[in-house]
Amino acid sequence: MTERATLPYVEVESTLGVVLARLADRDELPLSIQYGDRVVQAGYLITEVKAGSFVTLDCGGNPDTWQETVLQVEDIPAKDDRLEMTAGKFRSILAQVEKKVRLDHDARLTIEIGRPGEAMQVFDIANLSIGEDAAVLTLGVRAAICKPRHRAEQDAAAASCCAPSSKTSGCC
Repeated sequence: MTERATLPYVEVESTLGVVLARLADRDELPLSIQYGDRVVQAGYLITEVKAGSFVTLDCGGNPDTWQETVLQVEDIPAKDDRLEMTAGKFRSILAQVEKKVRLDHDARLTIEIGRPGEAMQVFDIANLSIGEDAAVLTLGVRAAICKPRHRAEQDAAAASCCAPSSKTSGCC
């Protein structure tokens, strides 16, 4: 049995506006997407754009709200020898969506991606690199977390970092 390595959780959030701004004036560049151990196939499609507003209550009884833009991507091969979708085509698709659906440019950007017959996977944006020959959108794993425990761990790390100490830590 072959097991796939689990990618480390990358806590990075990017917004729709940040991604669109980074792609501005780069319309001619092919836009490649990397996720898990894969590079998206050249025929990939944006099959759906969702503008969501979430109101939640976590396991600690804490309410939360946020906006999210979800791009659903089908990872399929190209029907011919063409390259990936260009940054311009990507931006054009979202501009067409905005004519009918209000997209919040400050909303968290999420990518749901998968190949036909496989389960859809949910990713955050880990990086968008712009090179001379291509733009590469690297997706990072979105792990399930217990928000109260996660916040407590972050608070404890910050408190221990900044607590008085006889050692010089350079932390704060």
